[in-house]
Amino acid sequence: MTNKITAMRERRNALAKDTRNLLDQNPGANWNAEHQKKYDENTAEIVRIDAELDRHQKILDLEAERDFSKLIGNDPGANGGGEKDQTEAAAVKSFLRGGLSNLSDDQRGRMRQRQNSDIQNAMSTTTGSEGGYTVAEEWNKKLEEALKAYGGMRAVATVIRTATGAALHFPKTDATSEEGEIVGQNVAASALDTTFSTALLGAFKYSSKSIALPFELLQDSFLDIESYVLKLLATRIGRIQNRHYTVGAGTTEPFGIVTTASAGKVGATGETLTVSYDDLVDLEHSVDPAYRGNGKYMMHDTSVKVLRKLKDAQNRPIFVPGYEANAMINGGAPDTLMGRAIQVNQNMPVMAANAKSILFGDFSKYTIRDVMDLTLFRMTDSAFTLKGQVGFVGFLRSDGNLIDAGGAVKYFQNSAT
Repeated sequence: MTNKITAMRERRNALAKDTRNLLDQNPGANWNAEHQKKYDENTAEIVRIDAELDRHQKILDLEAERDFSKLIGNDPGANGGGEKDQTEAAAVKSFLRGGLSNLSDDQRGRMRQRQNSDIQNAMSTTTGSEGGYTVAEEWNKKLEEALKAYGGMRAVATVIRTATGAALHFPKTDATSEEGEIVGQNVAASALDTTFSTALLGAFKYSSKSIALPFELLQDSFLDIESYVLKLLATRIGRIQNRHYTVGAGTTEPFGIVTTASAGKVGATGETLTVSYDDLVDLEHSVDPAYRGNGKYMMHDTSVKVLRKLKDAQNRPIFVPGYEANAMINGGAPDTLMGRAIQVNQNMPVMAANAKSILFGDFSKYTIRDVMDLTLFRMTDSAFTLKGQVGFVGFLRSDGNLIDAGGAVKYFQNSAT
């Protein structure tokens, strides 16, 4: 199966590069019906290959231990992980299966030496030694990788970590219209004060909700329990965080990037479910050139489907499929729209009346703040014990906001009618 997947990815790469070259080598009036036919054939084949790759991936995902490890980068043999990584993973697995009492003296000693990885006692109605565990740094990095892959916002935003959850105030100012002056000899300079405002980052406490695992699953040593629990935590926390980072209303949750972005272009009457080439040009140029150099698009996958059908004034498609830098590695060159990368985010509004369906700009101006590490608690009280289960719950304090005053990110809004 691996050889077949490799061959399909190589074929997809070749088609994507051929399509890109076709567009680059036939600008303007050079584009003709034969070129369009070739473009349509290539993109149709790319869609077919992508669908088949997805089907193969679903089959591979059923092989839990290997594929969970691949998903979160936890396969030491694949990434060259050394003895340190394996020791950390073994300690986490031992804790998950049997709590603190299941850790060896060596594992306890190693854990005590780690900064921000101390073992904490927590209330338990059955065993006094059972408690919470602040996940080791390597394990937390794997969680970050999973969160980054989920949804889209962490992949393009600026992510920072702080030691406390104290409120962070970011000063911001829009000085794009401020200019100096020419003054004559012995003439006093004019005064022009800059107005500052602030953007706030707090620390909302996100929970994965509790997970109950049967003793039998924990005791089956051939299963990668560490990866299993991590995947569940990453999926649950990743889903709600990405939604809030995208469309959060603020106050009781993070300010989403759609909520804080500025208006760039509103569609003309009739564009409730569509967008035009001219709209995209206007949207790009609504963003100042200072930010446009790092500009990307963000939208829901259904919006990408709409844009794949758009053509420029020479009837050339403006969507160019991406290709992989290495046929063995996903995520090479991204799909592009008018030469700009597209970040798919399934929490973006779909096209509808008044929907802010497309974003363009410098998404690094959106800042995500995490407080320390994710904390995992192991629970063995009577509510779980009577069912032959062990409970787990994860918490991660985080917030997000667009730290910008100059219009770094703008949105396209579909028409109301």
